[in-house]
Amino acid sequence: MKNNPLPRLDTNPALRKALLPFCRLKAGAVWEDSLTGHKVACLDAAFADQVAYLMGREKATMAIHDPPYNLVAFDELPLRRFIDWCEKWVRNTERVLSADSSLYVWLGADQKNGFQPLPDFMIMMRHLPFRPRSFITMRNQRGYGTQKNWMAVRQELLYYVKGDPVFNTDAEYTAIPKILRGYYKEVNGEATENLQRSKSENIRAGNVWVDLQQVFYRMEENVSGCYAQKPIKSIDRIIQASSAPRDVVVDFFAHSGTTLLSAEMNRRRCFTMDIDPLFCEIAIRRLEHFRSTGCLGWQNGHAFEKEYTSPK
Repeated sequence: MKNNPLPRLDTNPALRKALLPFCRLKAGAVWEDSLTGHKVACLDAAFADQVAYLMGREKATMAIHDPPYNLVAFDELPLRRFIDWCEKWVRNTERVLSADSSLYVWLGADQKNGFQPLPDFMIMMRHLPFRPRSFITMRNQRGYGTQKNWMAVRQELLYYVKGDPVFNTDAEYTAIPKILRGYYKEVNGEATENLQRSKSENIRAGNVWVDLQQVFYRMEENVSGCYAQKPIKSIDRIIQASSAPRDVVVDFFAHSGTTLLSAEMNRRRCFTMDIDPLFCEIAIRRLEHFRSTGCLGWQNGHAFEKEYTSPK
């Protein structure tokens, strides 16, 4: 296994300075994929005109956003300002979604600081034109063992809808077999239990996703330099549940490019942006890397290996 990782890019000014010359996008630029129509843009999701520039005349069926947790352009904001910033990109999302569409937002909950910003974000969403549908968590984010080694910032997934969007329940089945009997119900005069009535031998994911592995350096899909990367299977599940082939999926915080890659694998078009040229470049390179090698990431290597060698 390679041992050539990058440290976190958002906290290393010297490394950022070394890598920025290798980025093909500058602020305001849009890269469009000639094969499928994916777009990657170096834009700011808080500005409606920049979001409109990314979308053109297209409308999206769903949005998947993973905003930085109380960080905007690497500066920590007071909670109220962070929520005000979130409201801007949520409203901009609503403008580019179709009448019947879905919004998924990954958000942090700092248990050492009143679980912020999660509850504040949820309260803010009450007066916006979305209806809440589910609150999802990945069990692996909870930590193991004693309280000392729990993750302080949990990563939760909020699911909202606009109108009456499609939801494909088949996408929710896991690889975990059903083993528990119970929940008896009378059907056609006969008492049946849940395994008899089921359409599948496997359980659905529900709102606690116990079947997904948190991304770490030994996994092929790992993209070093990117913090809090989401498992591609989690994005696959979301995309398959709430969109159809050739639909447009938007992601305003490209980061490691997971939504872009999942859209490619599931035959959707992804319009994504990031305010940081480095993450735009990583997203594009990850797509190109997948097409040329079939690999989902660089494991313990990185996206700039041809141009830059990490110091030992």
